[in-house]
Amino acid sequence: MRLKNLLIVVEDIEKSKAFYRDLFGMHIVTDFGGNVILTEGLVLQERGQWETAIGRDVRKGGNDAELYFEEYDFDGFLAKLRDGGHQVEIITQPGQGDGGKKVVRLYDPDGHVIEVAEACESRRRFL
Repeated sequence: MRLKNLLIVVEDIEKSKAFYRDLFGMHIVTDFGGNVILTEGLVLQERGQWETAIGRDVRKGGNDAELYFEEYDFDGFLAKLRDGGHQVEIITQPGQGDGGKKVVRLYDPDGHVIEVAEACESRRRFL
């Protein structure tokens, strides 16, 4: 067995598509309207469709999970956060994380926690 996708529920799918495209370089693999598969296996699902699918209301803001990204050009990413045209709430200011890597945490437009850490250049050849 293997994990194929990770689905997150969003209020405004167009806003979320732009957010993940502009800041994280993700592209649309498949667009079903209220359900969109992005590169890297991230799936965006509009709230109403998800609530219908599971027969329950969505509860937001648990702060109990995060999407984790690594970025080789960490300073360039910070510039995109600052100048990219998206309102972003920073959770933890950019600083040193475990292992001495630079790290920042922020919320996406729907309150999902995202961590972005500086990628180790030495790992690039293995990816």
